[in-house]
Amino acid sequence: MRGRLFRLVAATASLMLIAFLVPLALLVRDVAADRATAAATTAAQSLAPVVAAADKATVGLTLAQIQSTSRYPVTVFWPDGHLLGTPATRSHAVELAARGRSITVQAPGGREILIAVQGGAGGTSVVRTFVTDAQLRAGVARAWLILGLLGAGLLAVGLVVADRIARSMLGPVTALAALSHRLSAGDLDARVHPGGPSEIRDVGAALNHLAGRIADLLAGEREAAADLSHRLRTPLTALRLETETLRDPAEAERITAVVDALERTVTRIIHDTRHPHHRAGVHCDARQVLTERVEFWSALADEQDRAVTTTLPDGPLPVATGRDELAAAVDALLENVFAHTPEGTAFSVTLEAVSGGARIVVGDDGPGLPAGDLPARGRSTAASTGLGLDIARRTADTAGGTIDLGASPGGGAQISLTLPEPPATP
Repeated sequence: MRGRLFRLVAATASLMLIAFLVPLALLVRDVAADRATAAATTAAQSLAPVVAAADKATVGLTLAQIQSTSRYPVTVFWPDGHLLGTPATRSHAVELAARGRSITVQAPGGREILIAVQGGAGGTSVVRTFVTDAQLRAGVARAWLILGLLGAGLLAVGLVVADRIARSMLGPVTALAALSHRLSAGDLDARVHPGGPSEIRDVGAALNHLAGRIADLLAGEREAAADLSHRLRTPLTALRLETETLRDPAEAERITAVVDALERTVTRIIHDTRHPHHRAGVHCDARQVLTERVEFWSALADEQDRAVTTTLPDGPLPVATGRDELAAAVDALLENVFAHTPEGTAFSVTLEAVSGGARIVVGDDGPGLPAGDLPARGRSTAASTGLGLDIARRTADTAGGTIDLGASPGGGAQISLTLPEPPATP
């Protein structure tokens, strides 16, 4: 914007200066020529009465006085063909003036002024003076230089003023752009001090109000989500009390472990909802998390007669995401298998090391998913929330990984979750 305003002012000021200075320069040139012509004409006309009434001797004395004070050469052409004063050629213009007509003509090197003097003995005499081109342009170059410097100065002043105006507008606009970037990055406490023209100040105040409104709405949504999650504690407590009445200790221990995990998840949801932040440098062992989650889902797989094939590396395989986040993503992928395939459908879980990270592949022998991108958040073809795959996608995006949908060797769906390895600790 600064460059555009600068160029606009430069173009406008240049056009105005050209429209003003060019006619003025031409006027100065014409005035200088007219002034020189008028001075030469006055010198020639001052001699005309003497030529008409006096003899040649008196005319010679008067001509000598005139030439001593005038810078223009003066010549008197007599009717008999003789001349007096500065030598000059008897041109066609002189012959024309000798017929009784005073004229001014352009001649090589300047301007010739001829005064016809009648009434003398023998016919019409002609008084000639000559103004050179240099005399016609005397002072013009200096005047043009002054006009040029004046135009350049005015243009410079205009550009300086335009630059100041552009700076006064560009600073607040740049601050508004920086504020929008900070808000998009999640810094909802960012604000800008409104400045500049009234319109830009209005935009700054509106953007500050919008940022505050967004922060208030998000805070309200977080508290509402935390309250809803907190309500789950009541049925969890009732479920825990029910497990204490079970007669089978092994069954009671298994259900209690599930309730403990669910309660930890609810607590984590409440905490993350009220205090959202991105935890830098978090990592976990993907092999350990995957082993635990497959073991958890294996009980349901056994009940539905699903064959489970698990392929895991021999040692730990760290990835750049939190343990709970990875567990939620794996649960979402495995739950997707149970929700979208009939009972008895086999599935496989594979964890393998890849360049720069690890890849988790969950495939099944079911009917598969339509080709293309992952379904939109909240959209599902089965009786589910449609959030499972989106949870896995968000885990991959947060960690800087990818998630891909394809077909398994058995013709069913296959989802690959690729996560980067943790950054090296300095």
